[in-house]
Amino acid sequence: MAVSDVPAELLISRVAEKLKDAVSPPAWAKFVKTGVNRERAPEQKDWWYIRLASIFRRIYLDGPVGIERLRTYYGGRKRRGVRPAHFRKGSGAIIRNALHQLEQLGFVKKTSEGRVLTPAGRAYLDKIAQELKSELSKTIPELKKY
Repeated sequence: MAVSDVPAELLISRVAEKLKDAVSPPAWAKFVKTGVNRERAPEQKDWWYIRLASIFRRIYLDGPVGIERLRTYYGGRKRRGVRPAHFRKGSGAIIRNALHQLEQLGFVKKTSEGRVLTPAGRAYLDKIAQELKSELSKTIPELKKY
């Protein structure tokens, strides 16, 4: 069972719920924007866990991956008034702190190429994806073929 077999939004929300017991956001997380391209801080109270789960999934799919590549993934268009918009990278501090938390949990490790999942991290995501797919196959009969 692969993580790519289930919808990303459902997997990220499920992983975020499970990570709430294991980690806590930094004290500055409720005040910070997620990038220079944003006007305000996130409105969701649990945005830290959602970003943590999203980074976890992204490392599963793209790993080995570094902070700069993740900054590019989480970046976006910076609107500059009447001037043309430009692309800006996402916040490196958020990504770095999220990776540190995943490393402390034992799900991610640092290599010379970047961050990769440990076998425990891969098994954790695969288990959640399997649970999610079995729940979805009960409601959507077409998924039983896969």
